[in-house]
Amino acid sequence: MPPFKDEHVLIIAPGSQTTLAQLGLPESFTPAQLRTSTRMFPAEKKGEWEPLKVRQRKVTKRKIDVAPEPVHGDTTMADTDEAAKHVENGVEEDTYFEEDTTTEEGAVYPIRQGRVVDWSCLFALMTHIYNTLSPPFHTPILVITQAAWTAQDHEILTQFFFEKFKTPAFCLMDSALAVCYAYAASSATVVDIGYEKCDVTAVIEFLINDIGRGTAVPGCGGEGMTQRLLELLSDKGFTRDMCEQLKKSGICEILPTGTAMPGEEPEATNINPAAAASAGANAAGLKGRGGVGDRVATMRGGVAGTEGGDDQDGEGGEVEDNEGVLDVASLVVSGKTNEFLARKEREKAEKAEKAAAKKAAQEAAGAPKQAKLPNAKRLTATFRYTERRPLEELNQNGKRPPEKGISNMEDGESKRRRTPEPQETVEPAVPEMESSANDKADVPTKNGETTALIRRDVEVGVERFQAASGGILDQIADAIHRCILSVPEPQKRSELWNNLIIIGNGSKVRGFKDALMAKLHSKYLISESSATIFTSELPSNFTTPVATGANTPQPQSHVQSSHHGPGVNPLLLAATTASNPGGLAPPGQNQHLHAQLQMQQYQQQSQQPLHPHSGHEQTPRSIKVTKMPEYFPEWKDVGTEEAAFLGAQVAAKVVFVVDQGLSKGFMSRTEYNDLGPQGVHEFCM
Repeated sequence: MPPFKDEHVLIIAPGSQTTLAQLGLPESFTPAQLRTSTRMFPAEKKGEWEPLKVRQRKVTKRKIDVAPEPVHGDTTMADTDEAAKHVENGVEEDTYFEEDTTTEEGAVYPIRQGRVVDWSCLFALMTHIYNTLSPPFHTPILVITQAAWTAQDHEILTQFFFEKFKTPAFCLMDSALAVCYAYAASSATVVDIGYEKCDVTAVIEFLINDIGRGTAVPGCGGEGMTQRLLELLSDKGFTRDMCEQLKKSGICEILPTGTAMPGEEPEATNINPAAAASAGANAAGLKGRGGVGDRVATMRGGVAGTEGGDDQDGEGGEVEDNEGVLDVASLVVSGKTNEFLARKEREKAEKAEKAAAKKAAQEAAGAPKQAKLPNAKRLTATFRYTERRPLEELNQNGKRPPEKGISNMEDGESKRRRTPEPQETVEPAVPEMESSANDKADVPTKNGETTALIRRDVEVGVERFQAASGGILDQIADAIHRCILSVPEPQKRSELWNNLIIIGNGSKVRGFKDALMAKLHSKYLISESSATIFTSELPSNFTTPVATGANTPQPQSHVQSSHHGPGVNPLLLAATTASNPGGLAPPGQNQHLHAQLQMQQYQQQSQQPLHPHSGHEQTPRSIKVTKMPEYFPEWKDVGTEEAAFLGAQVAAKVVFVVDQGLSKGFMSRTEYNDLGPQGVHEFCM
């Protein structure tokens, strides 16, 4: 078999909603070149499928009754057809077929909750992808499989690809293993949050642990969050499409466990009384020191207007207040009583004006500061909702019919439209938006003369923080705990807890990963001090408790007497007399033999190997998330939710190009002819 080239490798990763595909391996692995919806539409002929919805459109034309001109000479078929169109009055209908790229009406999804439910539709989708990429004949194919696919499903796929496309090499790779290839982690716990399900897989030394694997946990995907939002907002006029766009917007956020909602936060922050008292004392001290300085300056300068004093206002000086006490005698002697009183009135008026201006400035600056608050502290927020409507529902001028909460656009001006009010406290009037680039997007956009896009702003309350409040995080956390505890090697469990990988497009919701980690910490994590709470109370001559229950004391230099003395430890006595049901050693000369027998038992037990693990693997003492390596710059902006496709590229490079089948990483055409579809179990990864 000739060696495979990088540009000939075909990778396909089918999912419940989106299928990724790519032909060729670039020098630096990139995201998938082809993204298509995992759906097909039934064709006009039964058993056939179309990638897009094909609609039949009839165009009516009015016929014109015109007498045909006499034809001289030979008559052709074109002349006959042209004459037939003008024979009689009536209506002529022309039928056109067009593809609708926006509708989902009648779509069939072959994969539901990670399981294949329609093989005919899936085969049609694979054929459409293969024809779209148009690979050469000598093309190896690698397909990413889901955790819920059975061995029979693998055989059906193998037979289809070998019989349909005549591929020279074929490989099936588990999605969790592909993720480990992308993260360069030999052992990890992969949590894949999908559309309608969640998969939890423990990988140990690049081997899938099928025992206790969380396969297609229902209700824990992105659709479950959408349904939760719909349940909370349905009474406010929200539809499923609105909840889906809300979930994908930036204002939808999942807060960690224990975080208070914006409405539950206290209005005022509690201040430490000691700190407040200290601050008050300092302020009073500063003020007091200032008063003393003023008095000293007055004493040194003398009375204003006298020989020793300086003029305070350049007009011969005036008498000022000294700590709120007015020197009336000096004021009367100076003869400027009226001027002093007039100045005091002016100062009061100026202070009142400054205070009013400062208060108005603070009130004016208060509104922008409120808008700059983080999303988690805002009681309400707004997102842009895009709705697609048929043109038949619009007016002749291209405007949407007036509905509740929506304002039409008149005279070409872009105005902000309002939705069904999510709260009763929404202001009844919305100010008109200024003309900008964002306003242009509000204008209904015609698409193929069949649909129009209508955009409007929707206001949502604290319900946007409750997308995962229906127990989704608890189910995922329990699945992770069960999966790790099912690993037969207890010493590997701590490594699995410290190498958590959370992927899947369902985890793109803002704050989802942090909330899941907070849930795991609150339910299963124990501290180092809690792990040693029981061993700290045991005597020093006791060994550390292990899972086997062996709690024997260490061998001592001498044996305690069998009688109950005042200085005998009761726990030590119970341990040393456990082999004697009577609880006491034989009297007389046999007492020495009994002591020797106990010493022999101590030596035998000390020579026996302890249990291979320490007993702390049942509950983790640390839980960490693994980060993907950063030597793939193209994946930094995309995110790690589709890391399985990156791992598939790494595996395809190793299996098809570097290894060339030496380690049986793929099934060749010759091996398929010899073993049949059942032989794929010896080659799939």
